[in-house]
Amino acid sequence: MTRIICGVDIASSSLAARIGHNGARATFANTPQGIADLAEFCQAHQVELVAMEATGGYEQRAFAQLSEHGLPVAVVNPRAVRQFAQSMGALEKTDAIDAGMIAWYAETKNCQPLCLAPQTQLELRARVTRLRQLTELRTAQKNQRRLVTNAAIKAGFEKMLTFLAEQIEELEQAIATLIDSDPLWRDLNQAFRTIKGVADRTVARLMAELPEIGTLSNKTISKLAGLAPLANDSGKHQGRRVVRGGRSAIRDILFIVGSVVARHEPDFKAFEQRLRAVGKPPKVVRIAVAHKLLVRLNAKAREVRQLRVGHPVPAQILQPLS
Repeated sequence: MTRIICGVDIASSSLAARIGHNGARATFANTPQGIADLAEFCQAHQVELVAMEATGGYEQRAFAQLSEHGLPVAVVNPRAVRQFAQSMGALEKTDAIDAGMIAWYAETKNCQPLCLAPQTQLELRARVTRLRQLTELRTAQKNQRRLVTNAAIKAGFEKMLTFLAEQIEELEQAIATLIDSDPLWRDLNQAFRTIKGVADRTVARLMAELPEIGTLSNKTISKLAGLAPLANDSGKHQGRRVVRGGRSAIRDILFIVGSVVARHEPDFKAFEQRLRAVGKPPKVVRIAVAHKLLVRLNAKAREVRQLRVGHPVPAQILQPLS
């Protein structure tokens, strides 16, 4: 039986809603009151699922508030929706058309609602994201300082770098406190650190960006992180397998940490050397080592969760999988 789905096209200041592909439509402000009006609109039309695109953060408030109103919400990949629209011959693009297309896509793909993540999960992710941003800013400031010869300007750089160091230290302490306060996170932290080369930032990124670790198969978790080689075969042709999609933040950190682990863990080192010996390109070796690391981490997380039967798995918020 066809579900009643409301597609929502989100902008920084507005929410364009449409029931199904060509149904009733309305526009609301992207404010708490506007979202409350959207919830009433959905309830009045007996909506069974609200589907919206991930739009760089503008969807977060709507996701949370609609969930609090008891409406199931699915967050979908905007690129997938655009490709779906093009495949259906929809070349025009307006907010109303986009909202209808999102609803049509969610119906066709049988998209399922996401759960609202616990507050501690959201807080950890916010702090980890901010730590990454400040670390990148500090690196940029250090690189820029090398080109400066003016003493006054250099002094300004030093003040900025001192401030960033203080902010980074505060965030690191807050993240460590959050992880230590959760029994599951604390056990996962200890398990992950048994792999030489896996340190505090890697653990924090995994907790924040990949809460499903240990609950999914190795193949599924690899696809989620964008580290599963995708087949590209047709008839007798066997195309080159590539990795793409997934959660880039996790993939990036695994690339970095994988190279460190390969210098300390004997089986990783032997694996890397074996790939190089048969002539695998450096990029392929890098991906293979990161994939091996993710599989190892997933196995350790699975063991921890099995020892803690009944511990709820923190639901991921705003991670489009469709």
